Amino acid sequence: MSLVAPDTKMPTNLPAPTYSGPLTISVSVDIDAPIEKVWEDLLDFPKYGEWNPFVRKQVITDENKKPLEDQTPGAGRYLLMTVHIPPTMDDSVSSTTAFEQITHVEPDKHRIAWKNLLPQWLVKAERWQALSTNEEGKTVYETREVFAGIGAYFIKWFLGTNLKKSFGAMAEGLKTYSERSRDE
Repeated sequence: MSLVAPDTKMPTNLPAPTYSGPLTISVSVDIDAPIEKVWEDLLDFPKYGEWNPFVRKQVITDENKKPLEDQTPGAGRYLLMTVHIPPTMDDSVSSTTAFEQITHVEPDKHRIAWKNLLPQWLVKAERWQALSTNEEGKTVYETREVFAGIGAYFIKWFLGTNLKKSFGAMAEGLKTYSERSRDE
């Protein structure tokens, strides 16, 4: 796994950021599983609790946070997340929730993104996740979130280190889960 600095010049399937802020978190990891398998695992939100120590639960809801029967990700749909910062698979520890909206689902490019729904002057944040294939034929998982607004400074100061650990733990969890289940 590598923590990638925002100014690092390396091939990426992530789109260029459309804004900057005091905190950018980027993580990438190579996964020894076919890209379509990893894409399927990444979008299978109901199974996040099986492998994801950061986002323990992720449910597609309506705008009133009522879970929808159809859990297929799509632009404009809402997400209610239960997260552990720092990451852990232990659901007996306290968690927090985040309510976000999916902004992009691009199956042909293997990319998905969502944004927070707080006032943008307070915290503007959009998280991108993307897959590609490297020269060795492995799937590359990349994620990046840029935090802007006044609240981004507080996130950086009080949560930044553990949030970076959480992004890394999710990447490693996806890697382990996709590699273990690739032949099933």
